[in-house]
Amino acid sequence: MHLIHPFGFLIDDKNLKRSGLDYWVHLDVTEYENVDEWMKNIPDLSRVFLMSSHAEKSYLEIDFQDGDWLVFGKESVGLSKDVLDRFENHLTIPMSKLIRSFNIANSVAFVVGEAKRQIGLKI
Repeated sequence: MHLIHPFGFLIDDKNLKRSGLDYWVHLDVTEYENVDEWMKNIPDLSRVFLMSSHAEKSYLEIDFQDGDWLVFGKESVGLSKDVLDRFENHLTIPMSKLIRSFNIANSVAFVVGEAKRQIGLKI
């Protein structure tokens, strides 16, 4: 998992335990001070996929590859225009017009689950 500062939350033992993130110790987490620092670590910018409720292309239309980057924004506001403008691949999750949006946990589960299925990754 790659996290880019600033966060809207604290990463400390107290907050992780309160959130029920007992699996945190099993994650490989990398933190970046800003988007520019993160982008320097991406070998192929064409394999970065940004999730946006405003995108027209569905994540179900993509042939995911091992090494792809799936980028999700804040649950409340999504990704900033600055970040969206840096990449071409914007994807959305198809949903009924009666639904405004899915929460971030469900969104990540849908997209990461599909990418893992295509790539053949085990849980």
